Amino acid sequence: MPAQSPPASSPALSIERLVKEFPVRRRSRRGAGDPGPGTVHAVDGLSLTARHGEITALLGPNGAGKTTTLECAQGLQRPSGGTVRLLGQDPWRAGPALRARVGVMLQDGGLPQAVRPLELLRHVASLYRSPRDMDELVERLGIGGFDRTVVRRLSGGQRQRVALAAALAGDPDVLFLDEPSAGMDPQSRNIVFDLVQQLRREGVCIILTTHLLDDAQRLADQVYIVDHGRVMAQGSVAELVAPGADAPAVLVLTLAPGHLGAGPFPWDGPGFEDVRVSRADRTVTLTGALTPGLLETVSRWFTVTGTLPESLSLQPRTLEDVFLDISGREIR
Repeated sequence: MPAQSPPASSPALSIERLVKEFPVRRRSRRGAGDPGPGTVHAVDGLSLTARHGEITALLGPNGAGKTTTLECAQGLQRPSGGTVRLLGQDPWRAGPALRARVGVMLQDGGLPQAVRPLELLRHVASLYRSPRDMDELVERLGIGGFDRTVVRRLSGGQRQRVALAAALAGDPDVLFLDEPSAGMDPQSRNIVFDLVQQLRREGVCIILTTHLLDDAQRLADQVYIVDHGRVMAQGSVAELVAPGADAPAVLVLTLAPGHLGAGPFPWDGPGFEDVRVSRADRTVTLTGALTPGLLETVSRWFTVTGTLPESLSLQPRTLEDVFLDISGREIR
């Protein structure tokens, strides 16, 4: 007898204090003997909730623990600690009934290379009791335009579209997307994004991983930024990018000719972390934790000096700014 589905109000995916350890053998020093195996914590107490009808983005630098977390969520890895519930069940112990309700799109596609796309997709759809309309998906994703080409000869973006259609073949309740727009041109990205947003409206839970932070900012309802196997920040995009006392923002001024030659300027004092002046463009770019008091100081300077800026703009932080603040700017 199949397990009952959890109510729609329950999280589609719930991860609580997930730990995943891998054994590693340390190199022995000369004359020190074998130090024996150790462990590395790929995931270290991570918690995450993803709901029906929402897109949840899991972001982090290389080696942050994203892939291991998703493998545990999909039942491909056994957790060392903590709990994972996918549609109310333990995915590690779940059977075919649960797996049929979950779609997975991998970045590398995981597709057989010597078959044509439509042949492959019709075969995948035949494995499900109630598949999604594959002809509609093929038309929606423009796959018919390259159906006579075997998978190994497709471009990266074309393979991604085929992989997405395959992940949707079973009309899943939960969809895992790994770099869904990698290698796609702008037209293909818009088509894929429109489809993903439609799936969200249909109540599908979508878990998205991507290094293209513009994609996450455009699509995600909830964002988790992870590093060293832990959640470092979480919330909606609006919550994460909102300016605050500790959140740097960017103020850009364009001044009339002749107003950059003499000081003192309000940005010469404390308050701004970075000041960049371009005399060629007559712009001043001020970066810092802007407060009403700092803005008042700048505006008072305009009044006292009789300076009227040609333009003034307060640029909001982006998800990329938040990501780099958390994970650093060094290459890993």
